[in-house]
Amino acid sequence: MLKLARRGAIPPFFVMEVMRAAAEREQAGGEVLHLEVGQPATSAPAGVVEAARMALTNERLGYVGALGTPALRAAIARHYRDHYHLEVPAGRVVVTTGSSGGFVLAFLAAFDAGDRVAMVAPGYPCYRNILTALGVVPVEIPVGPDTGFQPTPALLDAAGPLDGLVVASPANPTGSMIGRTALKDLAGVCADRGIRLISDEIYHGITYGEAAVTALEVTGDAIVVNSFSKYFSMTGWRLGWLVVPEPLLRPIECLAQNLFISAPTLSQMAACAAFDCRNELDGHVARYARNRALLLEELPKAGFDRLAPAEGAFYLYADVSRQTDDSEAWCRQLLAETGVAITPGIDFDPVRGRRFVRISFAGAHETIAEAARRLRSWRR
Repeated sequence: MLKLARRGAIPPFFVMEVMRAAAEREQAGGEVLHLEVGQPATSAPAGVVEAARMALTNERLGYVGALGTPALRAAIARHYRDHYHLEVPAGRVVVTTGSSGGFVLAFLAAFDAGDRVAMVAPGYPCYRNILTALGVVPVEIPVGPDTGFQPTPALLDAAGPLDGLVVASPANPTGSMIGRTALKDLAGVCADRGIRLISDEIYHGITYGEAAVTALEVTGDAIVVNSFSKYFSMTGWRLGWLVVPEPLLRPIECLAQNLFISAPTLSQMAACAAFDCRNELDGHVARYARNRALLLEELPKAGFDRLAPAEGAFYLYADVSRQTDDSEAWCRQLLAETGVAITPGIDFDPVRGRRFVRISFAGAHETIAEAARRLRSWRR
């Protein structure tokens, strides 16, 4: 029997398992209403598609530098100036193969095997699973409504010695956000204790009240992770970016050269146009807001009356403990009997997630409305 590395012995990303079950149902001729997947129902903006068409016609599309094309790095730097009123040097921008590639590079550059990195639960499972695969110790901090589903300095105190902290605002799966004062306080604690702060900002642009605050506004030492997948509606283009402190640039460049060579060239050329497509993209956010309002009104009628705040992103995280203590089996039954696909909470919180589900409202309004109707009629 040949050896298998322990690095691969991590839990699956359960939302992908749900997507597979939904696809199997569709292949068998069954209808599926997709509220499980965390991606926009829309394609890339028209300007991006046109830029890609031009690049396919006129460009060679060879390898590019490991840190990204100069044009896209400059465009991202302008985005910080225009949107956040911050001067971020293009030289600190690293273009990555999705935010997933960004997390791999950031974690490899910032942490050694055995280091302890904190994150909240419920939270995005790939933080935990990537860190585990790299030999870094994930330290999950249980959070709930009392802290707005976000970490606090007191919770960091209780977590013991830490080398890193991952925060997300807006967060997946709860949609919760960290205000400027709270983020500044967390950054201060990290600075005082030598904790590397990593800020996941991939849902910036998708908020329903106050705009999201970037960690770059409160500290120069954080690693910021962002993506073209969510607000920019470009999931399959596999393109993200980091903004990193100067001392991490060369280590990340060397890692990127060896692991990825470069992010997809066609995607980079096309993405330069994304920042000029805000009218189209803000129209998507308006649709998310409409979907959110519908679900906040209709889900309590189906017994889902304990919901996380959903201040941003496009998810509702619902306590279904009155319906089940096995959200995975419950979601399978829901899909089989109604065609509505949602995600069990065990992805986001291995301990308490059996009592929770995540519902994505990134789809078409008609899909969301019909799913709400079926949930009300199925109500268990």
